[in-house]
Amino acid sequence: MIATRVLLATLLSACVGAGAAHFTIAPGGTVTVPGGSLALGCADLAVQGTMSLGASQVTGAGTVSIAGGGSLDAGSSSITVGGNWANAGTFAAGTGAVVFADGCTSAPATFTGTTAFRNLSLTSATGRGFVLPVGALVSVSGALSLTGTAVQPLQVTSATPGQAANLVMGAAGTISRSFASFASGAAIDATAFPRLANISTRMQVLTGNDVLIGGFIIGGTESKTVVVRARGPSLVPFGVANAVANPRMDLFSGQAVIASSDDWGGNANAAAVQASGFAPSSALESAILTTLAPGAYTAVVSGVGNVTGVGIIEVFEVDKPEAPLANISTRGQVLTGGDVMIGGFIIQGSAPKTVVVRARGPSLVPFGIANALQDPVLQLFAGQAVIASNDDWQAQAVPGDVAAIQASGFAPADTREAVIRVTLQPGAYTAIVTGKNGGVGVGIVEVFAQ
Repeated sequence: MIATRVLLATLLSACVGAGAAHFTIAPGGTVTVPGGSLALGCADLAVQGTMSLGASQVTGAGTVSIAGGGSLDAGSSSITVGGNWANAGTFAAGTGAVVFADGCTSAPATFTGTTAFRNLSLTSATGRGFVLPVGALVSVSGALSLTGTAVQPLQVTSATPGQAANLVMGAAGTISRSFASFASGAAIDATAFPRLANISTRMQVLTGNDVLIGGFIIGGTESKTVVVRARGPSLVPFGVANAVANPRMDLFSGQAVIASSDDWGGNANAAAVQASGFAPSSALESAILTTLAPGAYTAVVSGVGNVTGVGIIEVFEVDKPEAPLANISTRGQVLTGGDVMIGGFIIQGSAPKTVVVRARGPSLVPFGIANALQDPVLQLFAGQAVIASNDDWQAQAVPGDVAAIQASGFAPADTREAVIRVTLQPGAYTAIVTGKNGGVGVGIVEVFAQ
């Protein structure tokens, strides 16, 4: 039976090579290609019956169409497409890949119908366009690769300009993108990605070297729009009597100030801050809405006129979940009572996320921080419940965590510092840093996404 199937595929391939415009599997027909290759020479592949590709390589397909009642089982195959993709039947993606490439036509490649791909690659060195159907009909559960060139970038657009056409990523998906853009309503929907979406730290805003310093990293390869916020007065209704009365904020890239804010309503883009949904409730608070390239940034919060008190620094994602907030690290005074260091973060998406939460103090001394917290203690909360805690990072409650922390690259330089490595469901979490036996000093709390 297998020999017959391979022979059939070989004969059909030969027919295509002789100049046939279509490779059609008629209704009720079955073609199985368990291995080897099927070269279509830019002929269209029309599946009206049943086709199973196994581990084969299909190259040079023109337009691939799956009719209503038709079924294409990709298995672990690779299908190279030079034309369009139309699915009105059943496509079983398996573990295979569909690769759109140049060579058959210069016209845009159009997707129609609903298709769930495992791995999808859109490539063009000629500036070819790709057109998505309106809605959320095309999805990728594995790897998405988008590759154009600097001279002729690839562009993905909506079938109806101005209407949303989303390419939906699964929670375990990955994105590789080079010289590729989305326009006219087309976009990647990566909201299922487990990620750090909102991150914040509350502590004392003092003066000199004891101002509140927050660092964050934007990962991936794409720019990301964020709102960075510094609050004080709006904490008073929540029982923080000693809140910093008038915070101001400077945002740095390296040593350069790239944005500043005192009273957020005075920003040139105050209306955009308001529209983002992250505008502070007090006019005296600060907010910066900006689009940042991947890299490391630092926000410094101080009090106007050297006023001091408890403040919060926050970073919120506004767009592009595929460009993740990779970590936040905040430095400031760790005191006692209500003035301990409190870091909050939210995991969004539809799957768990592993994070490393770290509290440091002693390792700051070589960097000129003489009054560093000598022995930090770290607790991690979900709501009011403590879900993990650590004092000295080499003393872990879970066997194997010390090795996992070392392998992550986030092991502290000093054994007195604290680390928690944990896999968390989507939700809100709080990390509290205190000094052992009431110790005080400058500390850092950090949250790293893995």
